[in-house]
Amino acid sequence: MMKWVFMIASLLLMTFSAGMAADQKSGVEALPSDLRALLRQEMRAIETAMKDMVSFIAAGNYKQTEQLASQIENSFILKQNLTQAQMHQLHTLLPEDFLQQDLQFHYYAGMLQHVAANKKPELVAFYYGQLLESCGSCHQAHAQHQFPLYQKTPEAKQHGH
Repeated sequence: MMKWVFMIASLLLMTFSAGMAADQKSGVEALPSDLRALLRQEMRAIETAMKDMVSFIAAGNYKQTEQLASQIENSFILKQNLTQAQMHQLHTLLPEDFLQQDLQFHYYAGMLQHVAANKKPELVAFYYGQLLESCGSCHQAHAQHQFPLYQKTPEAKQHGH
């Protein structure tokens, strides 16, 4: 009888622990609501700039492309509105991969700014593509809750010859 009580108690504890683990959020979802709101504003500003840049690039408007790339590189909202404590929270709560992808994204924005300033159309198109690919890569890895159409690919299924 004692064995059954122990087994039932163990099962209940495992079920409770699994439920708590499912409730724990990580990455962007773990951020406090004020930081998530700022991040959301930043993402919307980037989305608008990316859409506008398509027209500017197609029209050869390097000045506007350069200006928007500069705003993206320097962050529209986050850098201007974060306190030291909030910056610490971001670096503590966000996964290292997210931070690395963000760093790479802002690097590409800086490069886009540079090549637009130098009126290099093939490189403008290249770095715009890099920015766009960075968006999708980060959304797939860290924001499937916002972008459910991105499916994480099972790494176990690898193609081989």
